[in-house]
Amino acid sequence: MLTKADRVNAALDQSIPLAHPIKIHEAMRYSLLAGGKRVRPVLCLAACEMVGGDESLALPMACATEMIHTMSLIHDDLPCMDNDDLRRGLPTNHKKYGEDTAILAGDALLSFSFEHVAVRTPKTVSPDRVVRAIAELGSAVGSAGLVAGQIVDIASEGDEDDLEYIHIHKTARLLEAAVVCGAILGGADDESVERARRYSRCVGLLFQVVDDILDVTKSSEELGKTAGKDLASDKATYPKLLGLEGARRFAAELVDRANGELAGFDPAKAAPLYHFANYIATRQN
Repeated sequence: MLTKADRVNAALDQSIPLAHPIKIHEAMRYSLLAGGKRVRPVLCLAACEMVGGDESLALPMACATEMIHTMSLIHDDLPCMDNDDLRRGLPTNHKKYGEDTAILAGDALLSFSFEHVAVRTPKTVSPDRVVRAIAELGSAVGSAGLVAGQIVDIASEGDEDDLEYIHIHKTARLLEAAVVCGAILGGADDESVERARRYSRCVGLLFQVVDDILDVTKSSEELGKTAGKDLASDKATYPKLLGLEGARRFAAELVDRANGELAGFDPAKAAPLYHFANYIATRQN
């Protein structure tokens, strides 16, 4: 993970140089390069290698998933949304650059992500696969994906059905796209793509369940973001609905389901994805 994340960080740094207008590129880079575990791009590269591709085939897509994830964080932190002051241990984008620049920085990252995939994906990948991957990525972000999760989150009254819908669309859907796109660009057949999809859905939901658990068990310093915020705002979370131990049992079930989907792949090539599910389940920040 550390090796892959270093590679992704270097690629992200090169992808958006400081250029005119300086302020917008500076704001984009501020949030994009602020750290983080690079969960989505690392999974994208791992899925590509699991199906027999070289990571270079999926590196532009890996960067694109992180650009889109960063956009979602910038917009999610805005006063009109979750109204947060801290992200990855730093002031949120709108706190540093103002709301107007933060909105535009998110917009710019979103649009550039698709350009980056179209222009930078190696020509050895067939155009059909590139188009299929771009369509997958687009569907993960729009009104049937991330935006759907966000709008239901805003309107939610906190029942369990809403909670699962929100997390599947707001968190798991982009993570799913990262894995599926990595598999597509790596040359996977349709059956392998769907197995990768089912794995990623479990891991995406697992990521949110663990996030909810950490929110009520860790401090802001440990998390690098405001702790206890969901509890304070009476937001629906898995510990609130299932109890803390119930949420932990659900997390363990999701790990088992995720790992079960990898059984059809070469165990050596799938090993990073096995370990990744276990890592997400046991992370502490």
